[in-house]
Amino acid sequence: MLNLIRFHGKKPIFGQNLKELNPLLRILIFLSGVTVSVAQGQAPVKNDSVQNKQINIVYGANFTKNEEQFPGASIFSKDSRQVQFEHQGADLWCDIAIYYQKENRLRALGNVRLQQGDSIKLTSGKINYDGETKLAKAYEDVLLEAQQASGPVTLRTDTLYFDREKQESYYNSSGTIVDSTNTLTSKIGRYFMELNKYQFLDSVHIDNPQYTLDSEQLDYYTTSKNAYMYGPSTITGETYKIYCERGFYDTKVESGYGIKNTRIDYNNRIIEGDSVYFDKATEFASATNNIVVTDTVNNGVIRAHYAEVFKAKDSVFATKRAVSISLVEQDSLYMHGDTLMVTGKPQNRISRAFHNAKFYKTDLSGKCDSIHFSEKTGITQLIKDPVIWNGENQMTGDSIHLISNLKTEKLDSLKVINNAFIVSWDSIGKTGYNQAKGKDLFGKFIDNELKIIDLVKNTEIIYYMYNDDDELIGIDKTICSKIHITMANNDVEDLTFITDPDGDIFPEKELPPESRKLKGFVWRGDERIKTKEDIFDEDDNNIELAVIRGIDHPIDIDAEEAERRRNSGDPVNGIPTGNDKAVRPEVKERPKQIKVTSDPNQFQ
Repeated sequence: MLNLIRFHGKKPIFGQNLKELNPLLRILIFLSGVTVSVAQGQAPVKNDSVQNKQINIVYGANFTKNEEQFPGASIFSKDSRQVQFEHQGADLWCDIAIYYQKENRLRALGNVRLQQGDSIKLTSGKINYDGETKLAKAYEDVLLEAQQASGPVTLRTDTLYFDREKQESYYNSSGTIVDSTNTLTSKIGRYFMELNKYQFLDSVHIDNPQYTLDSEQLDYYTTSKNAYMYGPSTITGETYKIYCERGFYDTKVESGYGIKNTRIDYNNRIIEGDSVYFDKATEFASATNNIVVTDTVNNGVIRAHYAEVFKAKDSVFATKRAVSISLVEQDSLYMHGDTLMVTGKPQNRISRAFHNAKFYKTDLSGKCDSIHFSEKTGITQLIKDPVIWNGENQMTGDSIHLISNLKTEKLDSLKVINNAFIVSWDSIGKTGYNQAKGKDLFGKFIDNELKIIDLVKNTEIIYYMYNDDDELIGIDKTICSKIHITMANNDVEDLTFITDPDGDIFPEKELPPESRKLKGFVWRGDERIKTKEDIFDEDDNNIELAVIRGIDHPIDIDAEEAERRRNSGDPVNGIPTGNDKAVRPEVKERPKQIKVTSDPNQFQ
């Protein structure tokens, strides 16, 4: 019936205002099935469920039809105001609308604006809208604006798919999101409006004045500003760099953690572990399970199953099978204790090992209650019940100091203070022990070998003497004020008694077994550390690792985010520990690219 507009041989009146049509034509238009609310601002009347689903015309302005190009469509164009439609709580304005009433869909062209309540506004050059499915496809300079409690959020892209039924929007041709804190870009993105959540895929980038974040896949909550990372991700701040393959990051305060292949480059240290936490405000980082902390200045490494790093104090605290590894004259020195602490700037750095402390290098090892090393003095102190082994020689005393040359950083000398005692097993006769004791002991290292030993004050010696054929000559038992020992290949090469020596060489038969041990003799050969693995005891090797809570798969992360909000005072540890779910997310098939055409029937 609408073809009756063609009369008196005239062409269709595209610019004719509906209000200027004669009453008969207006009635015919109404009877044809087009519901036109010509009164400005008049809302359509909804009588039943079918009519409630129908797209309603609020303001039609100018009307025409073009059956050849748009069969079955009614065409509306603006006059002094734009054409306006309404559908289930949303209003749409545009310059031109091609409306298919029977199919309950329309194409909106020119300065299109779709408004949903007070919170969502979508503007673009064109929109295809389906009233049956409530799906909108917007393209050409698309801008989606969302008003949230935390502030406005905008999304810009070339093409956007908006599902009003699910309250989700989606793009696959690159988009940019801006909120009060960050600017985010990605090739593919989905916006969950009820959750105030964005899900980004492919080339995800966050730009913030304080840092940048790049990820393969990321979930971002615009209210909390929390980001959940899946796949290779890198956060670069002014004083730190974080890499992980699954992690959480609070973009407001620059804190978070990674739980898969995590690494933090932080204040001349690199921190790696199964789970690594980082907080910029407190300048603090901690790591759990299979940890490696690398000192890039001193080329030292700490391995443990729990560690803390404090930037302000320039310190590291490590426990649970903790070991520090440093390079000494092309040889690795391993130091272990129940607890390791490294504090201070590089030139004044102090390293400590507390309780059950042990160390090992190829030709020198030892153990004691605690070890203290100062970079400034080059002195390593072995405190409380110390013992060291140099080759086959066991040395004990109340306190032992190993002293390094500050210029060459090579091991220079040795001090055993009070009750110094040297013991070695008689490896030829295999019947006794060579022994020397005194108040103090001073040793000198040359080319990383202990070459000279001086025992002073109240010195005594018992020494098994052999000829060149390894035949026992006798047992030397002497006392004097000082004994000078020259070493070669970690064995005694020469003995010199200085100041009033008193003693003799006894045939083996003339020196009873009870006289072959000096007072204070203790053989600790079963404690000797022969390999780097020996620094760990049974408890260290059987330690139970902490169970790390994983980050849920993206489809489950909403529950975790809600839980995190309930524990906002402690965003990391406030969530109860569960089984480790730190696995790479499943590879999803990317949505197919949709070619945009001029076909008004095209909706995806």
